[in-house]
Amino acid sequence: MFKYLRFKTFQFLLKPISDYFRSIRMRRFMRFIESIESEINIIDLGGQPQIWDFITRPLNITIVNLPGIAAQKHHTIHNIIYVDGNACNLIDFKDREFEIAFSNSVIEHVGDDEQVKLFASEANRVGKRVWIQTPSKYFPLEPHTGMLFWWYYPPKLREAIFSRWQKKLPAWTDSMRETRYITRDQLAGLFPDCHIVTERFLGFPKSYIVYSNN
Repeated sequence: MFKYLRFKTFQFLLKPISDYFRSIRMRRFMRFIESIESEINIIDLGGQPQIWDFITRPLNITIVNLPGIAAQKHHTIHNIIYVDGNACNLIDFKDREFEIAFSNSVIEHVGDDEQVKLFASEANRVGKRVWIQTPSKYFPLEPHTGMLFWWYYPPKLREAIFSRWQKKLPAWTDSMRETRYITRDQLAGLFPDCHIVTERFLGFPKSYIVYSNN
């Protein structure tokens, strides 16, 4: 009955910190959209409705996520449409259909280099503007596992830890095995002509935000 206790405890302790940084991030997003006076249509790639609780301006949002993932019963002031789909293949959406293609901590989960490129290409295609955030691997505390300096462990050590986790949390472990962090230079290549902001905490890079103005 205690197999999830470590992760639940970590997530419980992390939530106030995560909410703090998300609130700062979304205030930055509010400044990003304040010059857009018309009704804003946003596509949220792989997201959840909770992130939009930090935005007080009602928006039209289409959340694209894998079946059964998005919390569709979440109460919100926004007009949210939920679509089952793959953010790396937005076949149902037209070029530049949305004012903004938005994503928060998703691109690092989509798969290998090819999938990451497809994700970035689709975001650039369907959005007139993009706003893409991803955590930095150089932050000491890995946000999913709660492990310090996780990305500096030798691969064999990480695999040994994965093998231990696999017995208790197989689905979560499989997801973590596929997680790969994107560097600032990689983001610059994936989103040319965009600006990149580094979010910092205690001097460490915590995450990167890529955004374009048009």
